[in-house]
Amino acid sequence: MNEQEQMFLSFLEDYKQTIYKVCFMYASDDDTINDLYQEVTLNLWRGFSKFRGDSNPATWVYRIAVNTCLSWLRSSNKGPQTVALTLSMNNIVVDEQERENLHELYALINRLGKLERALILLWLEEKSYEEIAEILELSVINVGVRINRIKAKLRKMSNN
Repeated sequence: MNEQEQMFLSFLEDYKQTIYKVCFMYASDDDTINDLYQEVTLNLWRGFSKFRGDSNPATWVYRIAVNTCLSWLRSSNKGPQTVALTLSMNNIVVDEQERENLHELYALINRLGKLERALILLWLEEKSYEEIAEILELSVINVGVRINRIKAKLRKMSNN
């Protein structure tokens, strides 16, 4: 294994949870999540030697992951029907009530459009509006307006 491959594997280890979270937002079953994870990994590998570090590595990973998942949705011409909590999610969230709340939140988010899901995912990951704008190639103002609309939409959906 050469030095670049070792660096990539180390990089991938640092960002594997981020990649899985993005894939989880766009797929409903473990097989599809794993397929998307592989696609994202392949796209990261293809761009790894060209990544100059002009942006934050996490921003670059999010951009590649979100764009890969959105491309997959466009090419498959279908969206996920449900988002099930996996065993790994159960291991992350120990409290039963919190797990139920998270399950409900993901079910509501799953009903959003593709871009809305990407925006709310990044917001839930506590990315700044500037980072979200950079990742999704939107203006900062547009990000703020859209996130406020999405939050209102989710509140309305949860009340119904």
